[in-house]
Amino acid sequence: MKKDKLPISLEFFPPKTEEGAVKLRAARQKLYALKPEFCSVTFGAGGSTQEGTLAAVKEIMAEGCPAAPHLSCIGQSHETIRERLAAYAAAGVQRIVALRGDLPSGYGLGGEFRYASDLVAFIRSETGRQFQLEVAAYPEVHPQSRSADSDLAAFIAKVEAGADSGITQYFFNADAYLRYVDELRGRGVQVPVVPGIMPITSSTQLLRFSDACGAEIPRWIRLRLQGFGDDTESIKAFGLDVVTGLCERLRAEGVPGLHFYTMNQAAATLEIARRLGL
Repeated sequence: MKKDKLPISLEFFPPKTEEGAVKLRAARQKLYALKPEFCSVTFGAGGSTQEGTLAAVKEIMAEGCPAAPHLSCIGQSHETIRERLAAYAAAGVQRIVALRGDLPSGYGLGGEFRYASDLVAFIRSETGRQFQLEVAAYPEVHPQSRSADSDLAAFIAKVEAGADSGITQYFFNADAYLRYVDELRGRGVQVPVVPGIMPITSSTQLLRFSDACGAEIPRWIRLRLQGFGDDTESIKAFGLDVVTGLCERLRAEGVPGLHFYTMNQAAATLEIARRLGL
């Protein structure tokens, strides 16, 4: 049975070595079979990988796929962001993922931007509607938010500043996402909020990431992963079942798309998409 086509986007991080670059090119060539709407490329804390971000974006666009650089504003001045926007415009970029960004360790709040909403407003004031602007959304609440209510307010501020749509932090609890979207709709916010999907391929990596970014791993998933120990095949098989089931539920609820955090690998994302009939 032909399943409804669901828009897909993919996220990569800039490789730090030539070997990493070669592996990422190979992964992208496989993933292009999914016909992604765009590929986003992350941007390191304090802009530490910004040249790598632009290089990867240019490669992806040369391969025929739209690309969206992440742009984080912490520690940046209006002038450095203005230069970055000019470089993206010159490269033909049409979409940007606008973020506050993580604070590098031991780093004060420096720079001329405090929140992602400030960055969104600045991009709109400088470039009008030239770029489609994606912003981050946190169904399970940003780890630095004072409350769930203030976190919703932060997302709404980004939309009011000019954001076109949101991409969520990954999650494994569909109800958290659905409740989050319901609350936004109840406050009159109608922009699409695309769920971020993290394939499970390594339990240690997932636990480390999730503890760092505030993504909740349900206890039953955590205990199952710990129970597999070093059995990577069982971890991958379990992860495929869990994440495919999550995507099935989200699709049944009518989500506007799926954004896959690929970790620069192709196999798990391709298999989940195959199981979904995408």
